[in-house]
Amino acid sequence: MSAPTDPSVDPFTGDIAANAGYLYTTNARLSSRLANRRLTDASLTVGDFRGRRVIDIGCGDGTYTIEVVEIGGAARVAALDPAESAVRVAQAKLGRHPIDLAVGSAFALPHPDSSFDVAYLRGVLHHMADPAKALGEALRVAATVVVVEPNGYNPVLKLLERYSAYHVEHGEKSYPARQLDRWVREHGGTVDRRIFAGLVPMFCPDWLARAAKRFEPIVERVPLVRSFTCAVYVFRAHRPPSRCRGA
Repeated sequence: MSAPTDPSVDPFTGDIAANAGYLYTTNARLSSRLANRRLTDASLTVGDFRGRRVIDIGCGDGTYTIEVVEIGGAARVAALDPAESAVRVAQAKLGRHPIDLAVGSAFALPHPDSSFDVAYLRGVLHHMADPAKALGEALRVAATVVVVEPNGYNPVLKLLERYSAYHVEHGEKSYPARQLDRWVREHGGTVDRRIFAGLVPMFCPDWLARAAKRFEPIVERVPLVRSFTCAVYVFRAHRPPSRCRGA
């Protein structure tokens, strides 16, 4: 059986052609810069990349991949994305960073079981035809998986996915935390750390971005409010070595 195709490839290829990178990473407006920095900080709060072998699944234009090394301190990173044009842009950014790039599918990773310490999936599952399969592959190649996904409990986000031209074009479909957790369990993993984070909309006027940033720490501290208001769900999952295929 062939792997499911990723419906996000064509729209993101168009973004690369128009911006020489993704809209939210290249020539990004203030809101995207603030939102992305919070997502990076949340990833590092949940996961430990320092000195680790990391695979970045769905690396896009390489912006976040480089952060895994520069900010996260990863020893070595293998990164792949189905969009060839995005991988070319990422390659041009690498410099001397210890990152190996490839064009490839998250549904059939070209690596043996337990090849990595950490698998990183940042904002990619909600574009995929079969996100559960991608999570299973991540848990196969790494005992620890760090995931950043749009918060499927957020009602504003659900409206954007239905009516925003950008969200519709890019095939975005967020999932509630309980569903993501269930997919992890179905592949033999356990979610052992989770946070809801971020309040700044990725594409909004500067004045709104600054206002949201001021309220962000307050919203993130209130349990029920953060579950339905924060932008993303960030979690770390583990799977025992014995649950790996071929073990």
